[in-house]
Amino acid sequence: MKNPVTTASGTFGFGPEYAPYVDLNRLGAIVVKGTTLKPRAGNPPPRIVETPAGILNAIGLQNPGVEHFIAEALPYLRQFDLPVIVNIAGDTEDDYARLAARLERAPGVAGLEVNISCPNVHKGGLQFGVDPEAAAGVVRAVKAVTTRPVIVKLSPNVTSIVEIAEAAAAAGADALSMINTLLGMAIDIKHRRPFLANVTGGLSGPAVRPVAVRAVWQVYRAVKLPIIGMGGVVTAADALELIMAGATAVAVGTASFVNPRAAMDVIDGLEKFMTDNGVRDINELVGAAHGKDGK
Repeated sequence: MKNPVTTASGTFGFGPEYAPYVDLNRLGAIVVKGTTLKPRAGNPPPRIVETPAGILNAIGLQNPGVEHFIAEALPYLRQFDLPVIVNIAGDTEDDYARLAARLERAPGVAGLEVNISCPNVHKGGLQFGVDPEAAAGVVRAVKAVTTRPVIVKLSPNVTSIVEIAEAAAAAGADALSMINTLLGMAIDIKHRRPFLANVTGGLSGPAVRPVAVRAVWQVYRAVKLPIIGMGGVVTAADALELIMAGATAVAVGTASFVNPRAAMDVIDGLEKFMTDNGVRDINELVGAAHGKDGK
């Protein structure tokens, strides 16, 4: 990565959607929309509702499937000078393994972001990401079939995100990304029913940033893996909070819906901060809030 700023999966499409507004070559990397083995139509609408300082979404992993991504989206992305990270999702360990194996043969894929916030159909819909053993099983299945870096995306909807992070690390994860959305709900009081057809959705945006900063802080102290921090990054100051908490890189997500150039603004802001403060290497700031003794 030429800089520490990437996009958050599900907020930047496959790249062409934002190309008229930003120079994709300036991104540190691009994380594309979540991809599954087969095309998915997603959840019925309404699927997004605005909330104070954020949004709730229940898109349901709508995507054209991995074969369409490889045939149509990947050739477009290969023309740019940036790593392409593919977010993968499945219902079983085998789904993840088959996706990883297929993408292993696709030129231009720099890494895999494994979305473990998916229901495990073999365990009654329990999310892989809330159980250390299930999370580790997915990581092992993916690592067995790929040489690409495996980045595990952690859910905040757990009792201990550190426990899940440690399980992913022990299973061979190369990096972690956090946090995925927080489970939330909104009710239409006029019609006396939930706003979302799915009832619940994932909360993202500035409202979740303090949760993300806390999660990165805790995991940085426990697990020695690179972390991509995300959750409510709108400005360079937001990104610096996550970096100083322990993130090596940051992802811009919901902010791009409000300002398509949000990622560019964060890059510019980081460069200005470094110039103004005499920082030569952004890595000098990683974990800086922990102090010299790491506390």
